Amino acid sequence: MAFKVFIPARYASSRFPGKPLIDLAGKTMIQRVYEQAQKSRADAVYVATDDDRIREAVQAFGGEAIMTRADHETGTDRIREAATAVGLAADDIVVNVQGDEPLMPSQAINQVALGIHGQVRMSTLKEPLMDMTDVMNPNVVKVVADADDVALYFSRAPVPWSRDDFGDEALGTLPATAWFRHLGVYAYTVGMLEHYVSWPTSQLEQLEKLEQLRVLANGEKIRVLTCDAEIPPGIDAPEDVPRTLARLGAEGEPT
Repeated sequence: MAFKVFIPARYASSRFPGKPLIDLAGKTMIQRVYEQAQKSRADAVYVATDDDRIREAVQAFGGEAIMTRADHETGTDRIREAATAVGLAADDIVVNVQGDEPLMPSQAINQVALGIHGQVRMSTLKEPLMDMTDVMNPNVVKVVADADDVALYFSRAPVPWSRDDFGDEALGTLPATAWFRHLGVYAYTVGMLEHYVSWPTSQLEQLEKLEQLRVLANGEKIRVLTCDAEIPPGIDAPEDVPRTLARLGAEGEPT
């Protein structure tokens, strides 16, 4: 299946300014994300950015950067502009790999692209939640899907809710076999992106602060596949850097 990878990257960040250009064992983070994407079956890899410093860094290691507007509220909006700039058709598939995921496995990128078929124009990934602390953590997004792996709902709440088992005494003792963490890598058709940016923000999206709920609120389907590869945590804040460096290992490559 043919697809292209777009990596949204902006310099400004309230929690970690300049994050795409931090050094990770001799390479910038954006270079590491780009190189991981190149290991996939993608036809092309692009960085979509609004900052000349990021563009220059990408070009310095031989990558391709597309300049976008600075006023985009989401990475999805930025990718849509970049996909239009390179002239993609409505049925072309693009994969959104976040610019703070330097350890993103190529298998996951390939797998999410395979979720686009039939009437489903958007796909993402999930993994089993094995810790009840994560199930109850609002920063861990949960997803519930139907028998065809199509999303029913995404939530920060512990869905599904175990009516008979959840309680102060039971919490922490239940096996986390019914809960899945949503993994933030997406594939879409360009036509799906065009529709997405035309829709107003939905009430559910505003409540949960989850962009993907705008898609469900407008009657579109999202396929959610159980990821075949482990996706290590990304870098949200400076304190996450040592964890990533440890995963890179002594050779500076993912372990």
